[in-house]
Amino acid sequence: MQNHLKDQTSPYLLQHAHNPVNWYPWCDEAFEHARQEDKPVFLSIGYSTCHWCHVMAHESFEDTEIAELLNQHFISIKVDKEERPDIDSIYMSVCQAFTGSGGWPTTIFMTPAQKPFFAGTYFPKNARYGQMGFRDLLLAISEAWNTDREDLLSAAEEMISYLSKKERATNITSREKLITTAYSLYKRSFDEEYGGFGQAPKFPAPHNLLFLMRHYEKTKDETAMKKVEKTLQQMYRGGMFDHIGGGFSRYSTDPYFLVPHFEKMLYDNALLILAYCKAYQLTGSQVYRRVAEKTAAYILREMTDSEGGFYCAQDADSEGVEGKYYLFEPEEIIKLLGEEAGKEFNQYFDITERGNFEGMSIPNLFKTHQECGIADDTLQRIYNYRKSRYQLHLDDKILTSWNALMIAAMCHLYRITEKEAYLDAAVKAQNFIESKLCEGDILYVSYREGKRGGRGFLDDYANEIFALLALYEATLEMSYLEKAQYVCQKALADFYDDEQGGFYLYGSENEQLILQPKETYDGAVPSGNSMMAYNLVRLYLLTDQAWLKEKAEQQLSFMSREAGHYPPGFAMFLVALWDYIDSPDKTTVVSKDRAELTNLACRIPLDTVVRVMESPTKDYPLLNDRTTYYVCTGRSCQPPTNEY
Repeated sequence: MQNHLKDQTSPYLLQHAHNPVNWYPWCDEAFEHARQEDKPVFLSIGYSTCHWCHVMAHESFEDTEIAELLNQHFISIKVDKEERPDIDSIYMSVCQAFTGSGGWPTTIFMTPAQKPFFAGTYFPKNARYGQMGFRDLLLAISEAWNTDREDLLSAAEEMISYLSKKERATNITSREKLITTAYSLYKRSFDEEYGGFGQAPKFPAPHNLLFLMRHYEKTKDETAMKKVEKTLQQMYRGGMFDHIGGGFSRYSTDPYFLVPHFEKMLYDNALLILAYCKAYQLTGSQVYRRVAEKTAAYILREMTDSEGGFYCAQDADSEGVEGKYYLFEPEEIIKLLGEEAGKEFNQYFDITERGNFEGMSIPNLFKTHQECGIADDTLQRIYNYRKSRYQLHLDDKILTSWNALMIAAMCHLYRITEKEAYLDAAVKAQNFIESKLCEGDILYVSYREGKRGGRGFLDDYANEIFALLALYEATLEMSYLEKAQYVCQKALADFYDDEQGGFYLYGSENEQLILQPKETYDGAVPSGNSMMAYNLVRLYLLTDQAWLKEKAEQQLSFMSREAGHYPPGFAMFLVALWDYIDSPDKTTVVSKDRAELTNLACRIPLDTVVRVMESPTKDYPLLNDRTTYYVCTGRSCQPPTNEY
């Protein structure tokens, strides 16, 4: 059978288009049916490369018994969290409030008025290991809806009331103390033996590393940089990095960064490129540049549309088995490369008979101390062989917010390598956004198979500004800086809360839901509010415009209140705060000949504020009637010069 998902473009929704469950996408029609038929709504939120989403789909949503219960007693709605972050944000908050934790698939039961009364994540079809079965849950909720509805409605109202409260307690008053407290807590949670922060699972959270590197730049505290380097090296040497094909998996399931959750996400790889580029600039260590370039090569080879957009993700599963695509046995390598070369390869990448993951081996470098020990042509043979064995599902949605992060990453990589291919990729992806994901001043969330998704959310605008700033800093083309200001004004008009401060996740032109959240905490990616703090500070530093200073101050004040309860959860905001308190180095260029600016960005350190003036002024005259550079480092400025 086909349900109401058959005409959707989301790969996640299409995965469920032939389920026996009579799924609807999120739409007015579904809620109207729920009202007319007096049924509760079952909402299931996930994404196409989610392992436990696959498991629940196979166990329950493809099962005729479960489908019959859902179709008889509920109206069922499927949502792709990547296309509807507004819905995901609200109901993930619900799940966390009900259960104390969250994750995907997110399982929500609610009234036809969209008010939730029960939440969870994955449920097996039948009860096991003390966990309630999905079948029993459906029967219990259906019974309660018919016999104890007032209790359910009361629970729903209490949940909405609870989530509507916006108060945050904080005992931190100074901005400087936010930074020092964050750094102290990072040090406390750092894993000295294996790198990273906290216990397993360990997420890369590159924005945390970017904050620590900014802290090192400002304070010269070597401890901060040592923690960054330990983490970057451990992530690269372990199994989170794909040593055969490049790129990083989503997170490590163990403390060592050996066994990953094997799905690869565009946003992780973008943020990790930014972190490795910055580490290379600060240390000069070639390993960081090499990792960044291998990651970019993977993106350009496997995750890039012919028109320049970047795809979303690759699945963890092959043939229903997590990680199967990435695992090896020593015999197959020897058969492919021959006895001597095969044994050398196996030893180098720790591929053994015993294995390190369910009897097979994840390639890693933990037991080797030499770099670049395997020739590129050998790696290519293994890569080609690996691709011939199994297939990975590709989520080929093109998301504005994640594309923008990768555009910035490619710009930074261009600046540390001077390789035009990276800048070309960034420009091509930006052109894709402008031609496919933009209409006038309106951004859209996604694009797939010739169709745009809905109107964009805060993250789309915030990350697009971030990308445009990176393009300006890589090219010194004023048009990118002007576009960044234009998009910033649109974000302020549509998403900013003039009364309480901060930016709402969705704005006046989006669908209005039961709550209007402001996401401030940095999760797998920096929040839209953190990114807007960075953008506003950066735009002010680049333009010196009073209105941008005012808005930056307002956003920093709002985020300072939000961050007070746990500063380490706001790393990208703290980067912005550092830059506002202690401005980065600044170079003002008075241009006599545009050609002299070619590749200038590659000679200027990342994060330096570069202002280009196309004509001299009283404060910035030309020296010797030639292009002139005014360089300020720390709190002192150097004499003007014609050479940089």
